[in-house]
Amino acid sequence: MHNNMAIKTNNNLLADKMRPDKLEEFLGQEEIVGEGKLLRQAIESDNLPSIIFWGPPGSGKTTLAYIIAQKTKSDFIQISAVTSGVKDLRAIITRAEENKRLGRKTILFLDEIHRWNKAQQDALLPHIEQGMIILIGATTENPSFEVRGALLSRCRVFVLKQLDVGHLKKIIKRAISDKDKGLGKQKIKINNGAINVLARMSNGDGRVALNILEYAGAQSRDINEKIIKEAFQKSHLLYDKNGEEHYNIISALHKSMRGSDVNAALYWLARMLAGGEDPLYIARRIIRFASEDIGLANSRALEQAVAAFNACSFLGMPECNVILAQVVVYMAKCKKSNGLYCAYNQAAADVAEYGNLPVPLHIRNAPTKLMKDLNYGKDYKYSPDYNYKEKQEYLPKELQGRKYLK
Repeated sequence: MHNNMAIKTNNNLLADKMRPDKLEEFLGQEEIVGEGKLLRQAIESDNLPSIIFWGPPGSGKTTLAYIIAQKTKSDFIQISAVTSGVKDLRAIITRAEENKRLGRKTILFLDEIHRWNKAQQDALLPHIEQGMIILIGATTENPSFEVRGALLSRCRVFVLKQLDVGHLKKIIKRAISDKDKGLGKQKIKINNGAINVLARMSNGDGRVALNILEYAGAQSRDINEKIIKEAFQKSHLLYDKNGEEHYNIISALHKSMRGSDVNAALYWLARMLAGGEDPLYIARRIIRFASEDIGLANSRALEQAVAAFNACSFLGMPECNVILAQVVVYMAKCKKSNGLYCAYNQAAADVAEYGNLPVPLHIRNAPTKLMKDLNYGKDYKYSPDYNYKEKQEYLPKELQGRKYLK
């Protein structure tokens, strides 16, 4: 546990040395900490509610907590959900009780709050409700899924966005020129092309940008594009197979195929495969797409999707990438119809509304004499015996006349 102004950092790392300690130096999240914004006012007035910072890696969650630690008169305590548990929380509450007796507030910064399980998160609730602690949680995961509803309802959620290339360039240039905390005394030169490459390849992560800059600066005092690319070794793609971005990207692929945008569909497919997604997961989603968004407009779409799944099962990665590319393009080019999908949903809605309506007697199965005596199957018209469509009701009496498929 750490007191005020003691956010745990490795002060030997450039990324930690360059961490801003006041809002005026904080870049990239103007929508939540710009002049006049609610969070900025709360920080400046030292009157914070319980909050959760949700954003991608390197977007500034811990830095904001660090700025709060510098600013507040409250007892600021930091723990990580990875290495701490309820035992640590009990010790914090004991300290908070003493603080309250002395008229002082206690702020608990819980990094990676999504790592705590249901019971651990529930342990926070009474202490937040009683005003014993003010919680600041930080998470890269969607709190709607990873934070208990009861806890979430007691916190304000602030969404931090991925840093754009412009903000990353400013961070890089500041680190190069700063003689106190940065690399200014080392007189490192870096050309604009290298700055652009570094900003782009950092994928919105300020910490990655500074870590790579520090590594590159240790290799050469004259940094160019080649040195930056070598420092990266390979591009760091943001794709968490178990997190929100997983669902964002499969959604992007699905919507691109639905919108018949071949190029976008291929791009999102490539993103998923480059991020290590299971090709069979993608193939299964495409099978679903074939019926949901194409359906009877092209009955071969489902055949193609199933064939692609079988081919991927047989080949595996990396050879099956072109199989998926082929089927994704096929789906994108197909005529679209959601009539089947909508028809089923309407039928399902009637099931939910009306419950288990009785099967009409004439279409019931009648394998026994008793069932026949009860008129099961009586007056049923066997369709192949007629040269025309016989007049016969198949829906329950309450739903007769329903037309699900237009």
